[in-house]
Amino acid sequence: MLRNDVSVIVPTRNEAHNIARFLNSIPRDVPLIVVDASDDETPAIIARLRPEAHVIRQPSTVTEARQIGAARARTRWLLFTDADVSFAEDYFDHLARLQPTPALGLIFGPKDSRDAYRAYHRWFELGQRFFALLGIPAATGSNLLIRRDAFERVGGFDLSLTCNEDSEIAWRVRRAGYAMRFIPALRVFSHDHRRLRRGVWRKVMHSSVRCTLLYLNAMPRAWRARDWGYWA
Repeated sequence: MLRNDVSVIVPTRNEAHNIARFLNSIPRDVPLIVVDASDDETPAIIARLRPEAHVIRQPSTVTEARQIGAARARTRWLLFTDADVSFAEDYFDHLARLQPTPALGLIFGPKDSRDAYRAYHRWFELGQRFFALLGIPAATGSNLLIRRDAFERVGGFDLSLTCNEDSEIAWRVRRAGYAMRFIPALRVFSHDHRRLRRGVWRKVMHSSVRCTLLYLNAMPRAWRARDWGYWA
């Protein structure tokens, strides 16, 4: 997979404290699309460090921003991520060595940490490995690659969702008949642990309950737009 076959798509909102580290982890020959809703120095930092990036200034939810970025991308693969992570030093080297089959529509990797909550991230990765063996993609929006034609075939993200949109679209791609791969070597590192600081078990239960309801298509439509305190 050539680097210029992949567009990195990232939503940003007041990420001035994270964005430089994020940008420095992406090779300059990888197309970058930023959908920004900031009122801090985030866009100025991007303009200084990555003037070649395509920045779209538009107030939106995270889900809407991912969709907007995907619509602007012109590459075969879409790499969805978040500004509070950094890519492993060898991430794009591993990506370049991949030779996706025509059936492959979904690739995802783990999110790790180099400082706090490392045990949580390791347990989450074990969960990803387990569910991948069952044919269920337990993907995160920090590290999610979707082939463009698969993305378009399933209609993109569910714009009614304000969180868990990453897991939900991964399931739809899989159910549409595309193959998936969980690749541990494609690793990103989290640097912002604010939701975990509010309580690890709170985050685990929040994700588990919502994802179970979404996976079973049992969540009432009126509940989908509510984040249940995720962004509080």
